Amino acid sequence: MARETAGIQAQDLRAGRLGFRARSARLRAAAVDRARIEERSIVRTWAMRSTMHLLATEDIGWVLPLFDPGLAAASRRRLGQLGLDANSQKRALEAIEKALEADGYLGRTELVERLRQVGIEIDAARRVHLFRLATGEGLAILGPDRGAETLLALASDWVGEHPPHDRDAAVTELARRYLRAFGPATEADFAGWSGLPLRDVRAGLGRIASELVEVRFGEQRAWTLRGAARHPRGRIVRLLPAWDNYLMGHRDRDFIAGPERWPTVMPGGGLIRPTILVDGVAVGTWSVRRKGREIRVELEPFEELNDEITAATREEIQDVERFEA
Repeated sequence: MARETAGIQAQDLRAGRLGFRARSARLRAAAVDRARIEERSIVRTWAMRSTMHLLATEDIGWVLPLFDPGLAAASRRRLGQLGLDANSQKRALEAIEKALEADGYLGRTELVERLRQVGIEIDAARRVHLFRLATGEGLAILGPDRGAETLLALASDWVGEHPPHDRDAAVTELARRYLRAFGPATEADFAGWSGLPLRDVRAGLGRIASELVEVRFGEQRAWTLRGAARHPRGRIVRLLPAWDNYLMGHRDRDFIAGPERWPTVMPGGGLIRPTILVDGVAVGTWSVRRKGREIRVELEPFEELNDEITAATREEIQDVERFEA
């Protein structure tokens, strides 16, 4: 599923797991965790737009080199602004590599201690960007969990070495995956979702031109993959998690919620709230409260839901409970 969706948005791990649930009637949260931690068939890392995604491990060899240089450059720049110069950054990466080779995994506390031993003091802001830098340089990757914390692992140990990278082929395949998951979409949509330069986007779409069907939205040209369109048998009601792919995939999202609704779905501060969707249109937001193993889902519809949609949302709530159990 991580392949078919072009990666699941996952800056919040629980929301990322729920992104799998919204697209499968069989998975459970434990199975997603098992795939990430034990089987290592999916990896949580920074990718498109330098945001967290859950990616198929078999894909990271061609996906990450598209985005790692930008991630590393931004992290180096921010660390410099935070007072950690290039020499200190080099020493920090060397200390991280030695720690990972010696101990296998590295958490926040260990990172602070190891760097203190080599004379580098870090606070929470520096720590985040050192994690991102180590990942962007291909040295480390997010690995297993320890409680609520995800630890750094040596990338070569956790997922193996990357094969030789063909940038043109990678951009082409990403264009294909994006349109399969999000089409119809414009080149601006693809650029906004991926964070790639428009010249790369146009080149990637051009290389799969024979696979595309053009769709017109007024003056806008959009494309979908030939044969990718699927027609649902009936009404589709979903409880989408925060930052869900569907909510992030297009520049113009008025087809999901008009300007009067977006401030509720996206209230600011980078948050996109969990959303109730009916046939692709937002009809409200929702939240989940957890107390131990007990969860409670609360709905906040924009207006009163009819009996059919209310029944369908109850089924969705039951499925969230099933997934989390």
